[in-house]
Amino acid sequence: MSWTDDAAQPRRVREALGAAAGRFTFSATPRLDAELLMAHALGVSRERLLLRHLDDPAPHAFAALVERRADQEPVAYITGSRAFWTIDLAVGPGALVPRADSETLIEAAVDHFGARMPARILDLGTGPGTLLLAALDQWPAASGLGVDRSTEALAMAQGNAVRLGSATRAVFRIGDWAAGIDERFDLVLANPPYIGTGEPLPPEVRGWEPAGALFAGADGLDDYRRIVPDLPRLLAPGGAAVLEIGASQEAAVSALLRQAGLEVNVRHDLAGHPRALIAT
Repeated sequence: MSWTDDAAQPRRVREALGAAAGRFTFSATPRLDAELLMAHALGVSRERLLLRHLDDPAPHAFAALVERRADQEPVAYITGSRAFWTIDLAVGPGALVPRADSETLIEAAVDHFGARMPARILDLGTGPGTLLLAALDQWPAASGLGVDRSTEALAMAQGNAVRLGSATRAVFRIGDWAAGIDERFDLVLANPPYIGTGEPLPPEVRGWEPAGALFAGADGLDDYRRIVPDLPRLLAPGGAAVLEIGASQEAAVSALLRQAGLEVNVRHDLAGHPRALIAT
């Protein structure tokens, strides 16, 4: 694809955006993808791009970014960042890309605690620090522990904590879910793998994101079976665990939580799907 109208006249940003979006037919958000890549190429925010740069010449660097996205590489891996809740996270291969649906867990925790603050927070399977760092930004006096089995993800998490000014309140540790943790927490957050090994996934997910952060046995429940039995000993009095689930897993994971002696409530995402279970 050429990014110029002719040798002397560069293609304008608005035209390049339209052409790029036309190539991203596999994406649910082709125009947004193009805008995020263009903003990255220009070194400006998406908002500034749309307000001030649509009639500028398209930067030559944009072409290479479009080719990467056309190969279905996640936008967050290309730009190296992803907005989540009130923070921006550095992300890359080796860590799950934060999803907007996962913000449902923070919303559920905020509603559960109301005017109270969870002083100590545990994030099981923290990845690049997504849930823990969002929670620490929400509650500036809180502190927390993030656990993951991926050294790559933990390196990203630690870097994100430094960039966000949370390094003194966030500790990250390699680990196997709650094994070896003997502390009690006011809030336990977890977005474990919950995809069944035979379930279809878009190529941009299956082909790029780490399988260990996606798949959890034939029925997608293997990691819940390991996490849930530890929750009663992890929760401080008055505490809550908030777990992300797949859209069809409400009944199965709720049953596991009730078997562990916990009460369960469900929170739906913006699309109306069951997305978070709050266990107390």
